[in-house]
Amino acid sequence: MATCEAASVPVKIQPKKYAYSLLEDPQRTLPPPTASGETLCIRDSFDYFHYGCDGHQDAGWGCGYRTLQSAISWIIRRKGTSLKEDQYVPSIPEIQQILVQIGDKGARFEGSRDWIGTLEEFYVIDVLYQLPCRILHVEELGSSEVLAQIRSYFEDYQGFIAVGGISDTASKAIIGYHSSAESGRVYLLIVDPHFASVPSSRQQLIDQGYVRWVPVDEFPAGTYNLCLILQP
Repeated sequence: MATCEAASVPVKIQPKKYAYSLLEDPQRTLPPPTASGETLCIRDSFDYFHYGCDGHQDAGWGCGYRTLQSAISWIIRRKGTSLKEDQYVPSIPEIQQILVQIGDKGARFEGSRDWIGTLEEFYVIDVLYQLPCRILHVEELGSSEVLAQIRSYFEDYQGFIAVGGISDTASKAIIGYHSSAESGRVYLLIVDPHFASVPSSRQQLIDQGYVRWVPVDEFPAGTYNLCLILQP
């Protein structure tokens, strides 16, 4: 576990105009995975960012950016900021610019199709909002120790966790925790940014598995990095 702090740099995030309204809280109509048990979920709203949602064609490489954008939309709402420049979610080019400016990436990174992971996501959050994050590097996502930390996070912060893996390289977010009273099986509520069309409804995303409860024993084995945003 590590908590890091990246140096702030001047960044001008431009206002955005999207071709269609992004879906808000895509998990809203999804019930818990079992009839009884403990359910802990995200508080406050966020927008669902996904492949191509702003006209930037990033299918196949942009999932980390989209997870970060969804996280930032949640931070903005949770902060309740009155600063106009803080109300804009950065685009993929702006995210790349930030990472170059702080020295995390070289100049050729701007305009590239290079992936980003949970550490880069944290650096951008820190630059824009000076929010602490807890970085968990875990070898077994379903271990009792890791699940206890995830449960504690949702109890204390009811927030947004960005996730990336070494073998499971598909970036995603965890926005909920459920423990079944019947079986004790633990489920995590996943928001997957890999959708590459215009979603017609929340139900479409649920039906196609982009928003779903996943039993922890069904996650691919391997090492994961989690970024827990400590937004009070």
